[in-house]
Amino acid sequence: MPTVTRAIILSAGQGKRLLPLTTARPKCLIELSGKSLLRWQLEGLRAAGVQEVVVVTGFKAEAVDAELAATDLPGLSVRTLFNPFFDVADNLASCWMAKDLFDRDLLLLNGDTVFEPAIAQRLVAAPPAEITVTVDRKSSYDADDMKVLEVDGRLQSIGKVITEYNAESIGFLRFSPAGAARFVETIDGVIRSPGGLKRWYLSAIDEIARDSGVVTVQSIEGLEWGEMDFPADYDSNQAMTAGWLARPSAQSAA
Repeated sequence: MPTVTRAIILSAGQGKRLLPLTTARPKCLIELSGKSLLRWQLEGLRAAGVQEVVVVTGFKAEAVDAELAATDLPGLSVRTLFNPFFDVADNLASCWMAKDLFDRDLLLLNGDTVFEPAIAQRLVAAPPAEITVTVDRKSSYDADDMKVLEVDGRLQSIGKVITEYNAESIGFLRFSPAGAARFVETIDGVIRSPGGLKRWYLSAIDEIARDSGVVTVQSIEGLEWGEMDFPADYDSNQAMTAGWLARPSAQSAA
């Protein structure tokens, strides 16, 4: 199985739904249990064997640059890629800005997803596929969830307004070189279409799944993760990350 050594984190947005927490900083720099959300992500990626991370920035990009300049994670190279269209476009444009990086096996991660390292490890170890989408399941889903319909491990559709679904995406994907090339070709077409700048990149994944059937899912049920979208998410993510720090493995590592 190929080793996945590169990851791209999409962290260009401000996170206006989190105001006032994001008045002067992007949401990837919100602190959780003494570490920024971004730091939690970098540590989780490094634990899965990732050696290179590219963070796509936009709002308060200089603050992210400063955070990374002060971050020392041996064995992990981290750099930023600035998206100047962050205020007028959605995250598909950030993927398009980074399209030259989609030339190998890699991971793609939303900048507002905090996850325990075992999730990245499970995704990297998933069976080979062109595109793999991590999914979780729960008893009910709300309007803001990125819902997924999967059948026998194959993603059929993904979106917030689909009417049939049995899982949700956590915003963490793995691409093979062939899947990465297919994704780049798709977003290249989408961004040229009317309204393309306002599309989510997962809408391109939906197109690929419906047209080709090559998108698989990897369940991360039983593992802990959270999104940072609303002020209430801060409290739940704070409690979750504090729990991670209290684990014996974290204490021995310290």
